[in-house]
Amino acid sequence: MTNKIFMLMTFIGVPLSIIGTLMHWSYIVLFIVYCVTIIALASYMGRATESLAIVAGPRIGGLLNATFGNAVELIISIFALKAGLVGVVLASLTGSVLGNLLLVAGLSFFIGGIKFKRQQFNVFDARHNSGLLMFAVMIAFVIPEVFAMNMNETKTLSLSIGISVILILLYLAALFFKLVTHRGVYQSNNENTAHEEEEPEWSKGKAIAILAIATVAVGYISEHLVHTFEYVGDTFGWSELFIGVIIVAIVGNAAEHASAIVMAYKNKMDIAVEIAIGSTLQVAMFVLPVLVLISLFFDSTMPLLFSWQELIAMVSSVLLMVVISNDGESNWFEGLTLLAAYVIMGIGFYLL
Repeated sequence: MTNKIFMLMTFIGVPLSIIGTLMHWSYIVLFIVYCVTIIALASYMGRATESLAIVAGPRIGGLLNATFGNAVELIISIFALKAGLVGVVLASLTGSVLGNLLLVAGLSFFIGGIKFKRQQFNVFDARHNSGLLMFAVMIAFVIPEVFAMNMNETKTLSLSIGISVILILLYLAALFFKLVTHRGVYQSNNENTAHEEEEPEWSKGKAIAILAIATVAVGYISEHLVHTFEYVGDTFGWSELFIGVIIVAIVGNAAEHASAIVMAYKNKMDIAVEIAIGSTLQVAMFVLPVLVLISLFFDSTMPLLFSWQELIAMVSSVLLMVVISNDGESNWFEGLTLLAAYVIMGIGFYLL
């Protein structure tokens, strides 16, 4: 039933997006159409990556889900940078970190925990990811803000470029560690059982083709979505920060939101946690640094500097997730705690 709704949304939304753009419809109408269509396309990306995940196994599957989930946000952010909306881009990446760690993980733990009293995931992965999360957010994001206080714009940008290169290299090293040198070393006993029994929805070739088509469609719609932000913000009284942290982050991450929750409901917590935390790490250590480097080719460069509200919100989210996930187990109450933290931060950003 859900798949049919998303199919309907896609086949109506894509033509409406094109027609509305060409006929210059109201920005409010276009904003709604674009957002709904991107979410519908993201569901196809989620189903395609789930099919590939069944073939590839939980770790690579989680990585695929995170990558193609973040592809939507990366595309939106590139067009936003091109339009000079640096504040929206930084806010959307903050929202992505908060959304993945608190909203996605929270919903996964909560919904999975209602069906299963106690769910387990790989404790070694959880601890490995905890260290990377603390490095990526608490060191690589906070340090530039502290040092930039006594730097001019040129030095701040140089510092941002240096940190971005280090983050990308460490992220690639982390993938090499997880998928090559230590593949299977910290594997839990039940990690692959479910995948051996389940058949993928689509073949490998069909899944890759759908991913490619959906990504191109998302790219086209995202370019036009960016141009509606300013008008929508003025109309509803939303700040640039709120649009980025909440709206763009939720729309941009819809694919992994859906995938992680479905996996948790099926008691495949290794993949659900890999999507939520893996996606956060990919945003912090790859997507954001890449955007810093890409911004050098545009009129508005993007230094690696967040507001103190954004930094404190991200650091708090990381600390909460590390404390909750380090035992390798989850339940509905832990999920509710993460969701409560997300709502509190959402209210704060709305009122700023």
